[in-house]
Formats: sequence, structure tokens, C-alpha cells
Amino acid sequence: MSAEPTILPEGLVERLTPRGADGAPMTSGSWHIPSMLTQSNGLLSLGRNLGELVEEGRPAVVLTPDLAFSNGLWGFREQHPERFLQMGISEQNMVSVAAGLATTGLQPYVAAFSSFLALLCCEQIRTDIAYTQLPVRLIGHHSGISFGFYGTSHHATEDIAIMRSIANMTVVAPADPIQMGKAMRAYVDHPLPVFFRMGRGREPQVYSGDAEFVPGKAIVHSTGSDLTIITGGTSLHPSLAAAKMLREAGVDVGVVDLHTVKPIDRETILAVAGSTRQLMSVEEHNVLGGLGSAVAEVLTEEGAAVPLHRHGIRDEYAPVGPPTHLYRHYRLDAPGIATEARELLQRRGLL
Repeated sequence: MSAEPTILPEGLVERLTPRGADGAPMTSGSWHIPSMLTQSNGLLSLGRNLGELVEEGRPAVVLTPDLAFSNGLWGFREQHPERFLQMGISEQNMVSVAAGLATTGLQPYVAAFSSFLALLCCEQIRTDIAYTQLPVRLIGHHSGISFGFYGTSHHATEDIAIMRSIANMTVVAPADPIQMGKAMRAYVDHPLPVFFRMGRGREPQVYSGDAEFVPGKAIVHSTGSDLTIITGGTSLHPSLAAAKMLREAGVDVGVVDLHTVKPIDRETILAVAGSTRQLMSVEEHNVLGGLGSAVAEVLTEEGAAVPLHRHGIRDEYAPVGPPTHLYRHYRLDAPGIATEARELLQRRGLL
């Protein structure tokens, strides 16, 4: 059984953790191993959001497989022990238990590593929750390659493809904790299951507290006649930074946050397709079956003429290494996305 480390105040974390290669102090938002032993504010917000639901009188109950520290639910467990179920390292059983709890009128929120939740529990999610149309909320955290050091078993690069192929399932990939909280609110009374895809909680903040979240409606950050980047989740922040780099180089580029992969916002996709010469999807996921594939389906079915380039992990298992190094390797950090876009436009003769 794993011991529960102590949650350190943000200021204390900064004093105790060593400095990074650039000399700057590490924080709870850093990607370096020492600071990963602390909890990030991004994950702590998950427990706060769930605690608010309980305090408002909603019949929410939280289940997790021995991950209360990893996913920031430790505080929720301390404040609402009667609503917290520690299910042990038994993810498949946990999902089936959540289905049973939902039949009694409770609102189960299941939080687990996205790799194990989507892949290991696929059958239980499909048969026990989605087929039976039960309002269970599945929270897959540490998605994509954010688990860098832990290797293939912990990387989640297929979870969107799996979840969006399951009938009755809604798939949402918030960009930061603020959007995650708003998405949870937006779907709190949804009568069917929802899969929320979170990062590791160390992603930079994109949205402010007054940002609007409309279920199934993409957010157009900017429009561009040369290129439009369609992205979401953990890839939104580096895409916005890449777009800034491209604009400074004279490229007219737009960015769309497609936070809800299913049901997909066909109207916005077709609107931007009609106003740009090139589309590029960006995702921390296998390019097969993910956000880019979902966009391609819309373009093909509607006969849109604009070309789409899918940027992500090219159907392979990621190597083991620090997440920052993996993002650089796959061109999923801001400089990498900007380079991918420039090379794409040059190949198309658009730059």
C-alpha cells in the first residue's frame, strides 16, 4: 500500500525543491521529478470542484483506485469521507461498482489514470455504464504522454479513440483546471455517461474564471486565412503560443479549442474550413482515432475542400523520458507546433 505524502503549501514547495537547469526555482507546476512528489494546483482543483458539488447537496460520490494523492482527491477524502470510496488497485471492479451506485440515484465520479481507465476498463465502461445509459462521470487524468517517466503502460494515447467509439458516451478534453471545473458543472445533470480527459495538472492556465463553456460548442480563439489550428485539452496552450510565433513571422493563423470531441461541433469546423487555406489538428494522442480523425470525418462527410494535416503521435509507442523532452521529440511543445506548421505550409506552397 502506498503512503500518502504531505501536501505542502505552494511557497514551501518552492523553497524545498531544487532549481531547474535554467536556474529558476521549481514549483508544483514543474515537470521535474522532485517537484512531482508534490501536488499541483491543477489536480487539487478536482477535489475542490467535487467538494462543492457535495456541499450543494448533490448526491455525488467519488471513487478512485488508490490514487487519492496522484489525482488531488486526498483533501476531498478528508472533508467528505462518507462520499469517498477507496477502491484499491482494482479499476475494472471500481467501474462496475460505480454503475451499481448510479442505479441507486447517486452521481458517481470515477477518477483514475486515463491509460488504465480507458484501456483496462473498456469493457466495463461499455457494458455496465454506456449500454445501460447510466450517468457515471469518468475522469481520466495523466492523459497523453504526461506520465513520461513511467513508460508505455502509463501513457494514454488511445483513450479518446476508445471513448468516442462507445455509444451514449460524451468525450470532453478541458484545457486547464478552470475549464475542467466549468465542464463538470455543464454536465452535472447530463443523463448519460461523460468521459473527461485531463492532463497531469501541471499545464499552464489558459482560461480565466469568467470564461464561458458551452457543452459541445468549440471556442474560436482567433481566425486565420493561411492556417487554422484545431486542438483541445493539453495541446491548447502550446498551440496558442505557436500561433503567436507564427503571426510574428507573418503567417495569418487561427486557433480553435475543440474541447468537446463528442458530440463534435460540426458547424464551427465547417465555418473555419471555409475561411482558411489549411487546417492542422494538434493533439497529444495517436493521430489515428483521436481529435484529428473526428475533424476529418466531418470534413469528408460534408465535402469540405480544405486539406487537413493531423499532428500528434504517429501511430507508435512513445519512448520513456521527461514529459518536456517527449513534447519536444513529438513537436507538441510550442516551438515544435510552429515548426510543424511552417513546414506544412511550405510543402503546400502556401509559405
